[in-house]
Amino acid sequence: MNAVEDVSAESYYSNDTATFGDRVAAAREAIGLSQEDLARKLGVKVKTVTGWEDDVSEPRANRVQMLAGILNVSIMWLLTGEGDGLEGPVDETALEANVHDILVDMRRLKGDYGRLNDRLGQLEKRLRAALKNA
Repeated sequence: MNAVEDVSAESYYSNDTATFGDRVAAAREAIGLSQEDLARKLGVKVKTVTGWEDDVSEPRANRVQMLAGILNVSIMWLLTGEGDGLEGPVDETALEANVHDILVDMRRLKGDYGRLNDRLGQLEKRLRAALKNA
């Protein structure tokens, strides 16, 4: 496990744990763009995007603004890791527990629905019998 995986989800992309390049790559991947796609949208070469993501170079201010718009994150988040950006990785264990709880609730509701449906049928029969006898 590397240092980035060891950090809580709240600060996963913070300035302390991820670089500008890490945030660019993560945001790009989150919206399903390749480096080639991003380079084309920005009007730069692929090696330029690679340089940003590898933290060997930095974009000019106007490119940072364009990056934020294309990646649907705030400029502040790209630069510092604070503000509107990506959340950290999903906790798989918590997700599995949540899915399990939802399935248990669904089974319980299905059982409740069956009992209520039976009760509704009984009431309908009583109502029909009462109307016949009236």
